[in-house]
Amino acid sequence: MSNNNDLIQALAAIVEGSALADSRHTRQAATDHTQGCYEVLFTTGTARFSLAERATVAAQVAEWHQVNTLAQHYQTLTTGAELTPSLQAALLFARHLTFEPVSVTPQHLQALQQAGWQTDALITLAQVIAFVSFQSRLIAGFTVLNTITKTEVHQIKTLPAVTAGRWNLQARTTGNRCAPQSFTRKELGWEPWLPPKPFDAFTEAQQQVLIRFGHQHSDYFRLLGHDQPVLEQRTLIDKGIFYTPGGLSRAERELAATVVSKVNGCIYCASVHARKASQLSKQTEEIALLLQVQPGDELSAGQSERWQAVIEAVAALSLTPPRLTQEHLRALQQHSLSTLAITDLIQSAAFFAWANRLMLALGEPYIPEQEAIEAGDAVTRASA
Repeated sequence: MSNNNDLIQALAAIVEGSALADSRHTRQAATDHTQGCYEVLFTTGTARFSLAERATVAAQVAEWHQVNTLAQHYQTLTTGAELTPSLQAALLFARHLTFEPVSVTPQHLQALQQAGWQTDALITLAQVIAFVSFQSRLIAGFTVLNTITKTEVHQIKTLPAVTAGRWNLQARTTGNRCAPQSFTRKELGWEPWLPPKPFDAFTEAQQQVLIRFGHQHSDYFRLLGHDQPVLEQRTLIDKGIFYTPGGLSRAERELAATVVSKVNGCIYCASVHARKASQLSKQTEEIALLLQVQPGDELSAGQSERWQAVIEAVAALSLTPPRLTQEHLRALQQHSLSTLAITDLIQSAAFFAWANRLMLALGEPYIPEQEAIEAGDAVTRASA
C-alpha cells in the first residue's frame, strides 16, 4: 500500500524519511492493515448502516478523544446523515463505549436492538467505535513522538500518576455462570451477549479465513464474523503489531496490553496478556503486583524504573482523551527505547483500546466450571 494512501501518516503529519516513518515501514503489515480496516469500514456503507451514519459516529468518537484532525476528516464524510432515533441510540452507545467501556451492559445492546439495530449492523457499529478509539490513540501517540528526537536532553518532570479503572464485581454472568471478581492470570471463558454466527452460515471462502486464523471454534471471533471483512483486517493488524521481530520485546508488548486492560477494567483481556507477559518476562511477581492494583490506585507503584516508565506511558495513552506527553516518551528514551520500540508500545496500547472495547461491549468473562467448583469449595471450607 503506498504512503499516499495512509490516513494515519497524513493526520499525524509524519514526514517521510523521519525515524517515525521508518519505524512504521518496519511495521508495514500493521500500517497497511490499519489503512485496510479504515477502507473496509468507511468506503462502503450498507442499507442498515450507511457510510454517512458511520462517519457521524466516527466524527463524534474522534471529537471525544480530542483528536481534531481525525474528527474533521470524518466530518467531511457525514453528508446526508440524518439524526434518526436509530442514530441517536448509536451515539448514546458510543459515548458509553468511548469513555467507560466497562459500563456497557446487555441492556445497552437491547436498547440498540429496540431502536432497529440488527446483529450484523450492531457488530459493525461496535467496530467503528472501537476502531476510531484505536486510530485516535495512534494519531495522539505518533503526534507526540513526532515532536521529540533522541538527541534532546531534558530533566524529566514528575507526571501525574494514572490509576487503575473500576471493573465489574457481579458474582454471576448474564448466563448464570460464575464471574471473576478480580484480575487473574488463570484462563477464563468469555460469554457473548449476542448470537455468534454459526460456522456453517459462513461461505466456504469465509470459513477458510476463520480456519486460517484459528477462529472457527471461538464464540468471540464468530460473533465479530458478522462483519468478516473488518475481522480479517483487525486480525492482520494484531499480527502486525504483536508478532514481529525487533523493537520492543514481546513481553513488554504484552505488558502494555495488560496495562490498558487495567485502565479499562477488562478482566478477560488482562488474564490472557498478563499470563503471556509473565511467561515471556519471567517477572511473575511484578505482573501479579500490577494485577492487584485496586481502582483509584497508582498502576506503576512498586515496579522497576523501566516498567514504571512503560506503564505510565501506556496508561496515559489509554485515557479518554489520551494524556500521553513528551515527558512520558523522554522517560522511555532514558531507558533506551528506540523510536521503533516506542512505536511498538504506542501501537500495542492503541490496539487494546480497541480490543477491550469489543470484549466489554459484546460479552463478559466467566470462570470455567471446574475452577468455579474449586473456588466454591474453598469458600465453603473457609466459612466452616
